[in-house]
Amino acid sequence: MNKQDRTKASQKITIIGAVVDFLLAILKVIIGVIGNSGALIADGIHSFSDLLSDGVVLYAAKHSSEEADDEHPYGHERFETVATLGLAIVLAIIGIGIVFDAFNRFSNPTELTHSTLLLSIAALSIFSKEVLYWYTLKVGKQFKSEMLKANAWHHRSDALSSIVVFVGILGSLNGYLYLDSVAAIVVGLMVIYIAWELGIGATKELVDTSIDAEQVEQLRNSIGQISGVNNVHSLRTRKIGHAISADVHVQVDPFLSVSEGHIISVSVERVAKKCLEDLHDVTVHIDPEDDEKVDPYENLPERAEALGILNKALFNDKCDGEIKRIQLHYLDGKIHVDFFLPLSCLTSDESHDEILNKLTKVVKKLSGFGDIKVYFS
Repeated sequence: MNKQDRTKASQKITIIGAVVDFLLAILKVIIGVIGNSGALIADGIHSFSDLLSDGVVLYAAKHSSEEADDEHPYGHERFETVATLGLAIVLAIIGIGIVFDAFNRFSNPTELTHSTLLLSIAALSIFSKEVLYWYTLKVGKQFKSEMLKANAWHHRSDALSSIVVFVGILGSLNGYLYLDSVAAIVVGLMVIYIAWELGIGATKELVDTSIDAEQVEQLRNSIGQISGVNNVHSLRTRKIGHAISADVHVQVDPFLSVSEGHIISVSVERVAKKCLEDLHDVTVHIDPEDDEKVDPYENLPERAEALGILNKALFNDKCDGEIKRIQLHYLDGKIHVDFFLPLSCLTSDESHDEILNKLTKVVKKLSGFGDIKVYFS
């Protein structure tokens, strides 16, 4: 997916929405004041909140498409998440304000005037905001932008609130003055509900909530079918804006070469990205055994120290002269050792079994070491 196209499309639809929101907000507030409709004024304030949200979306759309840098090595996608959370907070504050104002109007209801103007503006708002909803949602789905989808629902909330306002105004004009305040309260509660939904989604992403369980299982099964993969464990996923990030531990044959283990990790990354289209980053940890069940080798010496212990023991027992290479395997809580000797050793008086027995006696004296193997080349 081209990031530049994504950014341009996001900016275009957001600017269109901002222009419409600005015009509607001014018209609703002015006509609401002229016609004494608290519901229409509340709806106008809601439209002004859309202007603020459009500004946040434009800012986030610009920055979330930037490439990773030293300060943001994982990219800028979470600008979208923060923007969505910001929208939710703004909406919640506005919704609460609308509800409080509507309750105050209950005690002093006023008769509405300029009925044609009030109903016309409410109808215009319903139509224009519904068109914006479908247009923005289409672009959001096309470019997989949760931020644009959130803004689309913001437009839908304005369309729904305008329907409530239309009904409230119509009822007030027919003698039920309190319906205007009721409509305003409903609008406020709708705004608060949408704020809650957006806020919960953004918060889950910011605290690294896993993706859908079915997707995780699908990913696990796909990785498990790769040749050379014996087990898949510690699979973790999270969302970063519109993208998905994952890390996984893959158990392979403990005696594979490092290069073959690397090739398996490359295959895991390729298959994982093919399995989940939005998966952009995969960290693969190659394990020789299940490290969820095996305790870490905190008490075993690392390679340099282990080789020092081995070489000293071999020298003391006078069997280090022919050894060309030593390979270590950290398995089952011990260090297993492979000795590589030249073929010329087999032409001497010592047989393979004698050499193996001699080296086994040396290694068995050492704490933390396990089985040994001898190879000739």
